[in-house]
Amino acid sequence: MDSFSQMIIDAVGAVKNAVVKIDVYRTINGKLRPAGSGSGFIFSSDGLIFTNCHVINGAEKIMVSLLNENEIEATLLGKDPDTDLAILKIYADGYSTSKLGDSEQLQIGQFVIAIGNPLGYQHTVTTGVVSALGRTLRSQNEMLVDNVIQSDAALNPGNLGGAIDQH
Repeated sequence: MDSFSQMIIDAVGAVKNAVVKIDVYRTINGKLRPAGSGSGFIFSSDGLIFTNCHVINGAEKIMVSLLNENEIEATLLGKDPDTDLAILKIYADGYSTSKLGDSEQLQIGQFVIAIGNPLGYQHTVTTGVVSALGRTLRSQNEMLVDNVIQSDAALNPGNLGGAIDQH
């Protein structure tokens, strides 16, 4: 096997157990029903999960699926619509955590691997490079978000909130 493929395989192996599928439920016609899904990743040993705010926005119930197919109800600890970030918490065992990187160490052209759950398909992997650093982006609330990292890794609907590994 070539070294490039092995690098991707090793990176996926290191974080795949930390990447989760997030299912959101809302009351529709008097019944709690599925209302969307997305991705997230566990970043602490006490079950804290990063995802995007728009993934969980308006949720009445949030379920998290681990790689081992355990499904756990999550609690929303906080959200920031201006930066589109949310933090969830699960109370469970049998998961791994992803180590947070240092964005100050990123360089334009650096290789990245995105792992998520687009359209509910567990652990889809795409690759790309860091295209730009320090970008400014307008959020859904029209606020400016500074110091955004731009990558050309393909992200499908539902992949947002997943992990990006740098190499």
